[in-house]
Amino acid sequence: MSRAFTKEIDDAPPPPVPERPVSATRNLVTANGARQIEQMIAALTQQTTATSDSDVRAAVKRDLRYWETRRANMEILEPSPDPASVRFGTRVSIKRAGAVRDIRIVGEDEADPSTGAIAWTSPLARALEGAAPGDTIEFEVAGREEEIVVLSIHGAG
Repeated sequence: MSRAFTKEIDDAPPPPVPERPVSATRNLVTANGARQIEQMIAALTQQTTATSDSDVRAAVKRDLRYWETRRANMEILEPSPDPASVRFGTRVSIKRAGAVRDIRIVGEDEADPSTGAIAWTSPLARALEGAAPGDTIEFEVAGREEEIVVLSIHGAG
């Protein structure tokens, strides 16, 4: 067979960059989360014009579409400065497995468990929702029940 009738693999266009999945839940954000989204959009917009590599540009544009969608559907919630119970935007001090931890309940894109920021949609945040200082919450982890005591609650500020 002549090579004229075969297609070189290198001639094939690269596969399209898959879209980033967007959460189906409400996009609750703190004021800081809204600023982070705006900063991501600005940085990605700048990157699209700064790169000449088409593969990199396609990936950056995909990320830009994600963040523009997140900006379009964000709901900025201002937390109470003196909350009575755990809810979105609060800082919570808990005692879990004998250790005291401070966590913040934030939007999905703001979450960074290594810094104590957990998404309001996470199992722990959902378990703590509505709890007040002194409450003990039963939290299921890996098939076993664990007690978590709410020590204090503060506004996110």
